[in-house]
Amino acid sequence: MTTVITFGTFDVFHVGHLRVLERARAFGDRLVVGVSADALNLRKKDRLPVFSEAERLEIVAALKCVDEVFVEESLEQKRDYILQYAADVLVMGDDWAGKFDEFGDVCRVEYLPRTPAISTTALIEKISTGP
Repeated sequence: MTTVITFGTFDVFHVGHLRVLERARAFGDRLVVGVSADALNLRKKDRLPVFSEAERLEIVAALKCVDEVFVEESLEQKRDYILQYAADVLVMGDDWAGKFDEFGDVCRVEYLPRTPAISTTALIEKISTGP
């Protein structure tokens, strides 16, 4: 069995999130997803997610392509998470291209193109400012 792992905030869940998770799952038999903790999102983006950590975990866990979810507490623990879940493949969006190559010694690293013209930040801004 091939285990794939990926990470994300998955706030204001949209079709881009779904597509990247489905494509990640295609790399193996089991998909494990690390959902960024509220505190981690605050540290890296200087804002809390719109949806709580618990809500985002529930949404991602409900997807048929996802086998297991966990809270990602720290970006610095990625290697630990990869080893803990015995991941064979790490999949990330191509906006992270090259940033996780160091994990090539413990798993295969793949970067996927993001869905064009859609982002959580743009959606939040559109919702905030109106049409």
